[in-house]
Amino acid sequence: MGINNQTDPLAWDDLRFFLALVRAGSLMAAARVLGVEHSTVSRRIGGLEATLGLRLFNRLPRGWRPTPEGARLVAQAEAVEREVAALSRAAAGLDALTGEVRISAPPVLLAMLVAPGLTTLRQTHPGLVPILIGARQASDLDRAEADIALRIGVVVGPDLVIRRLGSVAYGLYGRPDQIALPPTKRVYLGFDDSLPDLPQARWLELRADAETACIGLRSNDMATLIASARAGLGLALLPRFAARALPDLIELPDDDPFEPRPLYLVMHPDIRRSARVRQVADHLDGFIGKELDRFG
Repeated sequence: MGINNQTDPLAWDDLRFFLALVRAGSLMAAARVLGVEHSTVSRRIGGLEATLGLRLFNRLPRGWRPTPEGARLVAQAEAVEREVAALSRAAAGLDALTGEVRISAPPVLLAMLVAPGLTTLRQTHPGLVPILIGARQASDLDRAEADIALRIGVVVGPDLVIRRLGSVAYGLYGRPDQIALPPTKRVYLGFDDSLPDLPQARWLELRADAETACIGLRSNDMATLIASARAGLGLALLPRFAARALPDLIELPDDDPFEPRPLYLVMHPDIRRSARVRQVADHLDGFIGKELDRFG
């Protein structure tokens, strides 16, 4: 591609498409991340290449790979991404108690703990609009994917504001006929290999081995494990706050239960300056801590 002598302005949105394609590796994957059609990604990348006068990607049958020129621009594009996110966070600090607040958490926690507790917040601050983002992986606060993240287990990352909300207690739940089975006849509903480092997965595997019981089903989705337990397929390791709403499931009495895991509320220090984000964070801190204590 030859040098472009035009003076088309370089837009941040074009760099956003560029970084999404670099990270995803294919048009379809990048389109899913961006919430657009794959043809839109292709068109935007073509426009960026025309603006820069550079070929940024090699179009390969198995995906799009950055050219040497494209690879050299990744660090600079990420620096722009961080500056744009910092600007957004700084602007959020100027707000009143109105507007959107993005809350990221595991889907079952959002559905069965966070959402029910937002009733009083909406009554007292109707101008606040919580956006609930179900995410099994930690959202990137530096890239402003969320204003507030709720994370179970170890929290890593520099310069984060971290509040411990309490501990998530777990139990083995199933239908009464499943609970009544002797250990060697039990069937456990486990976690798939997309979550190899999950403590719950390791604990359940060791338990099944110790009892010479079997893992009859695996999933990376808590809602699927809950539905499978309710269908009588076996015993699932569930958070007690979720199992409370399932009268058809009972907890297996256990002398060696799974260790409760800490739940943290995490924010970027810049976004904490936002009045609306602080209001939502304080509200979550208050009611989630009380709810976890009820099921500890």
